[in-house]
Amino acid sequence: MSKKILIILSNANVIGPHNRRTGIFLPEVAHPYAEFDKVKYQVDFVSLTGDTPYLDALHLADDPANLSFLVGDGWARMQKAGKLSDVDVRPYDAIFVPGGLAPMVDMPEHPLLKQVVRETYERKAVVGAVCHGPVALLNVRLSDGSYIVDGKNITSFTNEEEENYAKTDVPFELETALTSQGAIFHTVPPWQPNSITDGLLVTGQNPASAQGVAEKMIKLLS
Repeated sequence: MSKKILIILSNANVIGPHNRRTGIFLPEVAHPYAEFDKVKYQVDFVSLTGDTPYLDALHLADDPANLSFLVGDGWARMQKAGKLSDVDVRPYDAIFVPGGLAPMVDMPEHPLLKQVVRETYERKAVVGAVCHGPVALLNVRLSDGSYIVDGKNITSFTNEEEENYAKTDVPFELETALTSQGAIFHTVPPWQPNSITDGLLVTGQNPASAQGVAEKMIKLLS
């Protein structure tokens, strides 16, 4: 039976005091989608509000996986993403949260998202996220009261990367926030691939890590 993956998306399109345009960073959804599709997984999309999510980094459309996503069924299906509150997440074998700056706007405190992450993890399904997507893990408390990231080996977009990218736009630095909740944080030089598995959690540092996150999720699900 084919595995089922639910990609959970932000609906934000601006961030910060200067109203920087943002959305889901194209490679961070397109590259994992290509990997999941390659192994014939069922991939469904939901967003927090049910409105059509925004895409960022369309200038990278010449990348084969990105272009395939845009002109194939990936983007078409993403535009029809359902609303998280309308979806029963329990049948899914994994959830995945792509980044871009958008999740930093509407995912740090979203109650239903935190519940979904906790319940998915506690029923021993796989939880994956890349770049700013691991903000979905922030403030998630398990049933025993501990933070989901406490004592876990994870990564996300780093403070060093943020310094030269969007430090004046983001409400906080994700590396610092995750570390403050007990994460054992791992980094490589900026913009280099880095994906980490710890139990059922799979995280990636930046756009170059998106494919690796999907590959590691597939390995766990195989």
